[in-house]
Amino acid sequence: MNKEQMQQMRQAPGFIGALDQSGGSTPKALKAYGIEPDAYASEEEMFDLIHQMRTRMITSPAFATGKIIGVILFERTMRGQIEGMHTADYLWEKRHIVPFLKVDKGLEEEANGVQLMKPFPGLGKLCDEAVNFHVFGTKMRSVIKQANEQGIRDIVEQQFQWGKEILAHGLMPILEPEVDIHCPDKAKAEEILKRELLAQLDKMTEPVMLKITIPTVENYYKEVIEHPMMLRVVALSGGYSREHANDLLSRNHGIIASFSRALVEGLSAQQSDADFNAMLEASIDGVYKASIT
Repeated sequence: MNKEQMQQMRQAPGFIGALDQSGGSTPKALKAYGIEPDAYASEEEMFDLIHQMRTRMITSPAFATGKIIGVILFERTMRGQIEGMHTADYLWEKRHIVPFLKVDKGLEEEANGVQLMKPFPGLGKLCDEAVNFHVFGTKMRSVIKQANEQGIRDIVEQQFQWGKEILAHGLMPILEPEVDIHCPDKAKAEEILKRELLAQLDKMTEPVMLKITIPTVENYYKEVIEHPMMLRVVALSGGYSREHANDLLSRNHGIIASFSRALVEGLSAQQSDADFNAMLEASIDGVYKASIT
């Protein structure tokens, strides 16, 4: 792994932007951006439009302030280009932002109160491709919907199993066992999750990263954050508004943001560049402040 990028992810102030919407979530992301489904006639056109949106964000002066230290990309974005450079190279060389890649292929049906990641035999091949594109790490998401002991144990075991394979390919995994913010016993689910995370971390010989839902009890993941095998803990916005997510995050020390919807909230394809850049800069400033508490 790139040592400078490793050091940046370990301790630099700032946050990670999540620009990894996939096929299932792209129409919703485009609609929020002011582009209706009738504006594109094929999946190819849809992905071209989302790449234009991401390019507009990444090339904005607001992205060059040093407050964003990493960005999670979708496969097509990784393979695409920005101003004649592959996206990961542009991010690092022009913005000093560490590139990550979303590697999961979606979720299984709910069982034992959770949704595991779908099997993905091609994980190793995709990791090799990511290395060739100069990507630093990966991210993969599964979801906890109930405080079910077996389900949560299965989620954590699967996340660490994938994480070990990703590490073997020379990439830094961000494990993401999301707790649904609507989970009826969210605090109990987080209690089980923390226990299982610490048990797995105790077995690790290389550090990993973790992406979590902001906990019900403030600073609940302190032991996870301080574990020697934890490089950095980041938080998802989970469906909260940016203002609410920032408020919750600011009360949890040692966790930085990795927001998707909350980061792009208020941005529109119809905005002038000046208005777009001003809105993005204000969004980045707010998330940054919440991340450095």
